[in-house]
Amino acid sequence: MGEKAMEVHSSATAPRPSVTIGSSLIPMINKLQDILAPVGSDMPQISLPQVAVVGSQSSGKSSVLEALVGRDFLPRGRDICTRRPLVLMLENRAAMPGDEHTEWGEFRHLPSKHFYDFSAIRREIQAETDREAGLNKGVSDKQIRLKITSPNVLNMTLVDLPGITKVPVGDQPRDIEGMVRKMIMHYIIQQNCIILAVSPANSDLANSDALQMAREADPTGFRTIGVITKLDIMDRGTDACDFLLGKTIPLQLGYVGVVNRSQEDINKNRGIAAALAYEEKFFNRHPVYSNLLDHCGMPQLARKLNQILEQHIRRVLPDLKARLNSQMVSVSKELQAYGLPLGTKMDQGMILLNILTKYCEAFAAMVEGKSQEMSTKELSGGARIHYILQSIFVKSLEGVDPSDDLTDDDIRTAIQNASGAKNALFVPEVPFENLVRRQIARLLDPSCQCLRFVYDELVKISRACEVIELQRFPVLRKHMDEIMINFLREGAKPAQRMIENLIEMEVDCINTSHPCFIGGKKASELAMQQLKAQQGSRPQLKNENSVSSGSTRTWGIPSIFASSTSGVQSGRPFGERHSESMPSTINLREPPSILRPVETTENEAAEIIVTKLLLKSYYDIVRKNIQDLVPKAIMHFLVNSTIKNLQTGFIQKLYRENLFEELLKEHDELDSKRKCDQKLFEVLKQSLQTLEKVEFDVSTQT
Repeated sequence: MGEKAMEVHSSATAPRPSVTIGSSLIPMINKLQDILAPVGSDMPQISLPQVAVVGSQSSGKSSVLEALVGRDFLPRGRDICTRRPLVLMLENRAAMPGDEHTEWGEFRHLPSKHFYDFSAIRREIQAETDREAGLNKGVSDKQIRLKITSPNVLNMTLVDLPGITKVPVGDQPRDIEGMVRKMIMHYIIQQNCIILAVSPANSDLANSDALQMAREADPTGFRTIGVITKLDIMDRGTDACDFLLGKTIPLQLGYVGVVNRSQEDINKNRGIAAALAYEEKFFNRHPVYSNLLDHCGMPQLARKLNQILEQHIRRVLPDLKARLNSQMVSVSKELQAYGLPLGTKMDQGMILLNILTKYCEAFAAMVEGKSQEMSTKELSGGARIHYILQSIFVKSLEGVDPSDDLTDDDIRTAIQNASGAKNALFVPEVPFENLVRRQIARLLDPSCQCLRFVYDELVKISRACEVIELQRFPVLRKHMDEIMINFLREGAKPAQRMIENLIEMEVDCINTSHPCFIGGKKASELAMQQLKAQQGSRPQLKNENSVSSGSTRTWGIPSIFASSTSGVQSGRPFGERHSESMPSTINLREPPSILRPVETTENEAAEIIVTKLLLKSYYDIVRKNIQDLVPKAIMHFLVNSTIKNLQTGFIQKLYRENLFEELLKEHDELDSKRKCDQKLFEVLKQSLQTLEKVEFDVSTQT
């Protein structure tokens, strides 16, 4: 472009389309975005309508952005210039009479500082880039946020992304291309993002990096505008007509061709207004482009972008409103959790009492199955306690055989030991009582284990009690947890003593008069039946009391273990002198240190069966008692006692005026979060009000 032409049109200004109804929402969205961004990563971001500018290095992206703003403010250079995403919020503000300044810029990292000199904005962008990405061409995905207020801009948000580069320079990593592409894709994949795909006309447009990435993120082309730059420096005799008409790579939003300022224009500080005048003259005089003026020029791009934004906003209004409402509910809950700043001692006491009451109510509700947060995926709270008592404790005891750890030899040995140096005349009671006491004592461990399981569940329930106000006070929560644990421990002690007493009572008093006890007579009859069945299937056991193999026995309680009459002993009476013809004395072998019965006689087999029957009968009586009384003891002394007395225990320990200040000490950052959320809540409320007005205006126009 000639210098004379630049001078002729230097007073020209870029034509600006009027601010539409749709774009009246953008200032509030920009404000909302400004507040949302520093809140923290745990606050989900709202996907807001914005325009992402994508292109390869030196494609003319910066010239397009500056033409939309009407000001020079972006860093320039031969190598990569945009090394961090620049979120550029444009806010239309009409000039007021008497205003000294009508245009200025403001960075989020320098709040309340207005930059009226746009060259100073360029220097600050460069300095902030260097601070984060280094001085030697490094890149970073951390945003720079800049708001430009002017009567000559449209309300919109533009994101200038680093140019796609293939060869690393300076401190750039070897995979710089992949890093930049990933950064770009993060923005353009969002459904509320309009993609401005910038491609230079003096390159292979069919293989444009920008168009290829846009197609990947937006396969249908509904969100992509193609911008072809540098049309004035294409090879003579060529043009981009087919691209502008969408014949080569179709896009639903179409293409716009523009003419950029040359490097010479930039070096000589020739203004954007003069460049726009030159661009208009170029297209009007061009033999091909003069017939495609609705596809050419920065003013046409601005109008097209404005229309697309308005249409886009119309489409996203319902979803945007739903997201804002959801955010507002979330922020409201957080504010409720933070509560109001603490006031007098009376206010502190009321807050503390309210928290203690709600906590105890929540605990009781979880145990009793009345919690509103009841899970549908798994058992929780009191249902788990019931499962422990019935499905684990009761059913486990039902599966226990009292003789499972006793062999027949063990029982026979116990019977013989109880008989002492002679055979018993009746059924021996001592081995039965010893054995049944031993088996009853085995019930203590599972009973105490059941108590421990229930105790652990109550601890879990106490920690799962979500009292939203309690989130404010970590010191109070810590004290309440300690008191709760101690309270449960104290409740477990009487339950443990009761369980031990129950087992001890059963061990100390063997009540053979119990109406459900089988008794010796019935046990003997059953033993006879079992022996006969065994004798029919295997050789008869040796009977130490039978006189001959053909003799029979009489069974019954009085005689089942009676000794038979001794026959006359053959051989020499004890103490009779040996004759000289008799052989020498026979020496007996020493008895072993551990002596076990070697052979089971018929009498002993009967005694073993009777003992087992008596043992099982009485054990079943005790087991049923324990199955009934242990859960009752646990529920009474531990579970129900905790529910009834917990609040009183908390009040006695914590409700003291001298402890209020310590217990109600908030997190250090809570006050700042409260203020931030209050501000955010107001912005969300204003945004929704604005959104409702926009919805009304849009509905009246359709």
